[in-house]
Amino acid sequence: MSENPNATQFDDETGTRKFSKGTYTRVLVVPHTSKDSVTWMDDRLLGVSGALYVVDDPTAPLHPPRNKGHEVMVYLTYIIDHYESLPDILIFMHAHRQAWHNSDLLGFDAVEMIRRLNSKRVIRHGYMNLRCAWDPGCPEWLHPHETGDLLTKQEQGLLAESWSELFPLDPLPAVLGQACCAQFAVSRETVLSIPHQRFVFYRDWLLRTPLTDYFSGRIWEFIWQYVFTGSPTYCPAEHACYCDGFGVCFGGKIQYGEFLALRQSKNNYTKELETLRKQEQSALEAGEGAGTNGTVALGPSTVAEQAVLKGRIEMLERELSHRTLDALARGTDLRNREAEAVGATERVEG
Repeated sequence: MSENPNATQFDDETGTRKFSKGTYTRVLVVPHTSKDSVTWMDDRLLGVSGALYVVDDPTAPLHPPRNKGHEVMVYLTYIIDHYESLPDILIFMHAHRQAWHNSDLLGFDAVEMIRRLNSKRVIRHGYMNLRCAWDPGCPEWLHPHETGDLLTKQEQGLLAESWSELFPLDPLPAVLGQACCAQFAVSRETVLSIPHQRFVFYRDWLLRTPLTDYFSGRIWEFIWQYVFTGSPTYCPAEHACYCDGFGVCFGGKIQYGEFLALRQSKNNYTKELETLRKQEQSALEAGEGAGTNGTVALGPSTVAEQAVLKGRIEMLERELSHRTLDALARGTDLRNREAEAVGATERVEG
């Protein structure tokens, strides 16, 4: 495949990101419906080539053989059709630019995730889940030998039979886990280490299985890591993933933990404030303590309590913003990224 002139690169001396002709070619593979807006996927903005599959239009230039299995059908189809001409790095993502499962430290913005993705980490590890936050999915998610918790994890009860069909020579793991939600990057070498026919086999299974679109997709969400790493669980340390993977470096596990604690405190205060406001609204609807202008006449203690909570939330928001900006600045230096990654537990294996 021809070299992408816009591929994201790193200066080996300064560690700063640059967009210039360099070593790595990257392709972004995205399934979407004909109604989805995908205008945010611009080669000039992202520094990648795009492979956008329209799942509900069989006349589109790129479309899967069937719209089944959520993103799985498109991911496998791209690999099968381009196996002999793969880019250095394949990035598999969903069609929405803003999504709750995108990186919160990068504004839940897919564009920022792609722009800041460290190609060298993908090459070094071979596989990288694009969600660094463990919840939901890590360190353990599915327990296929157990029958409990089927209300929230219905796919758990279906996994045993599917596993024997997909991996007939491999024993069923006791646990499967990785951060959700089927967005990841993988190197060409990793893909090529798996025979082409095996990907064809996986897609044939998806076409044949009586499982619904939803359940066939959900099962694959927690076995991609097994396909590409051989490990049933793949849970890199969050702080190392953010730092080495996206250049958001807090300085280490302890500093990252302090950031999380501050954010949790802010969330707790926000919930307290929301509770007080709901009580206020309920009182208004019940006609209790209504003022002359239709508002609730709050007692002095309630007013003071809300003011205190608002002040604490604003203070924590400023501190969190300051620490995030510092982490982004720290991540521009390759030495900081390497220092934070060294010694980190990069994977929890089952």
